[in-house]
Amino acid sequence: MKPKPITVLVVDDHTVVRRGIVALLSTEAGIQVVGEAANGTEAIERAHALTPQVILMDLVMPGMDGVEATAQIIARNPDAQVLVLTSFGSDAKLFPAVRAGAVGYLLKDTSPEELVKAIRRTAAGESPLNPSVARRLLRELAHEERPGPRAEALSQRETEVLRLLARGLGNEEIGTQLFISEATVRTHVSSILSKLGVSNRTQAALYALREGLATIE
Repeated sequence: MKPKPITVLVVDDHTVVRRGIVALLSTEAGIQVVGEAANGTEAIERAHALTPQVILMDLVMPGMDGVEATAQIIARNPDAQVLVLTSFGSDAKLFPAVRAGAVGYLLKDTSPEELVKAIRRTAAGESPLNPSVARRLLRELAHEERPGPRAEALSQRETEVLRLLARGLGNEEIGTQLFISEATVRTHVSSILSKLGVSNRTQAALYALREGLATIE
């Protein structure tokens, strides 16, 4: 039986960019664009109506921006998978997007192949995190003085999983590295998120990077 395609909502206020992404994804087997939105308000409405697996979200848009749209989408549906597509000009919105619950981050100069790969990883519950974006997020985190979660709460195996997760490895790759099943990796990731008090893999990865448990390679 043929698997169902990954459904995607593309959100960007630039028509040329949006249509270009839609055209690219239309050529990919196993991916189906179910809708488009030109601003945050439209994104919220269409995310609710279409329930796509992945929402490809621009951050800088007129009216309601991508950060507020992400927050409202996730408030309505905590399982929504928002993948941010950002540029160097939108740094100030990156960290708020982390707080809002976005699970992955790409730069707008990302190759088509990397974009498609990131969408597939996001649909699989993983967190694509561009190293350049991660560095800027970490600089922002360095200015925060709020108390963070305690790594001591993690078991040795969970710490190993967290280190690999922070390097951008997916569940299958982590399982291969640690000689455990993909299902076991998912169990560890779920426990890590719970113990650290974070809502997604990206927040866990940023914690690991900030605390020196992993490095950006």
